[in-house]
Amino acid sequence: MPDWNSRLEALAAEFDVPGAVLGIWADGEQTVTPYGVLNRGTGVETTADSVFQIGSVSKPWTATMVVQLAAEGRLDLDDPVLKLLPEAPIDASVTVRHLLTHQSGIDGDLFTDTGRGDDCLARYVALLGEADQLFTPGTAYSYCNAGFVVLGRIIEVLDGRTWDESLRARLIEPLELRSTMTLPEEAILHRAALGHIADGSPVTTWNLPRSLGPAGLITASASDLLRFASLHLDSYSEMRAPQVSFPGGANGVEAIGLAWRLYDWSGRKLFGHDGTTISQLAFLRVDPEARLAVCLLTNSANAQALFDALVSEVFTHHVGAAAPLPPEPVKDLTPGDEAAGEEHLGVYERAGVRLEVLRRDDRLLMLYQATGDRLAFAEEPTHEYELHPTTPADGNHYVTRSAPDQPWTPITFFPSYLFTSGRVTPRVRP
Repeated sequence: MPDWNSRLEALAAEFDVPGAVLGIWADGEQTVTPYGVLNRGTGVETTADSVFQIGSVSKPWTATMVVQLAAEGRLDLDDPVLKLLPEAPIDASVTVRHLLTHQSGIDGDLFTDTGRGDDCLARYVALLGEADQLFTPGTAYSYCNAGFVVLGRIIEVLDGRTWDESLRARLIEPLELRSTMTLPEEAILHRAALGHIADGSPVTTWNLPRSLGPAGLITASASDLLRFASLHLDSYSEMRAPQVSFPGGANGVEAIGLAWRLYDWSGRKLFGHDGTTISQLAFLRVDPEARLAVCLLTNSANAQALFDALVSEVFTHHVGAAAPLPPEPVKDLTPGDEAAGEEHLGVYERAGVRLEVLRRDDRLLMLYQATGDRLAFAEEPTHEYELHPTTPADGNHYVTRSAPDQPWTPITFFPSYLFTSGRVTPRVRP
């Protein structure tokens, strides 16, 4: 058996990740390996029972509760949302399934803080009339946090209690989870991680607004997350049925199920999800055939490279398959290739983000700017990315990365929008 403690320590140090916990569940045998500190400001040591924000890995938890409601006959996945929430100011053709699979077309990165009260989800949903409709529901894919808040509100209405209370009653208590929570006053009772930006500095804001709960506010230990993953090895298989293909296939994602992302790693069919909050990154991958679940919880914006290296080693050891390599820049460019891309220059915007593609000194750049409600917790509100052509060499496919030691991220241009990080970002002016 490899020494995962040594590998985690070496790789976390290489990529400057202050603290992390690696969890491995291999057909009933569990290993949890902690590393580093939870907060460089305080020096508190990471332990196996430390809790981290799991971000969007919360989405499959919300989706599981929706599937439970469907099994109880209290909703149908193809019900129009307005049948369940008549007051919701959204397109009448949006269904529950559209929300679960990010096909609603709602411009979904809305991070509006609607307060700490138990009515925060209802107040958030009431504001969705201000959100843009990016495309006709059911015709495309674009990652949508807002859609999962709407699902959380449906759960509240049908259960007659808050989403947090339903989560506790439907999943936390039945699974006997001891270190899973949604609110900061609960997390402070545990050894809780704090995020760190790319230069290693601790963040100044701990978590996202409560209104984003169903989309990304669960905090948990590695052991609890593995327990949830093992539940999905034995039940809810319908959530792993492909619903929509994933554009571009980045990171081995080939399709989307009911909230789960479906991966192909060298022929191994995995499911899982990633999560990002305020410089806390979480990862979960599950191989149902091998009955293997692996999670990595971190407190660093640099964690993607750590995940790619470490979890690839874990899966290679257990099933002989590693995470697919990300796309890379074309190495041998023909004359004029680096100067290409003029047709993509302009400004692209979606909720919370403004992207400007421009040329400077024969380099194609993308300037990122957080906007609106996102500014309230954006520790690094601006960033400059250099774009490099990649395959297929059609002038529309590029890659970029946040730092030289981080993996490449694909960006694809279309006539009226660009697609990156799973999101459609419309072009608003040339």
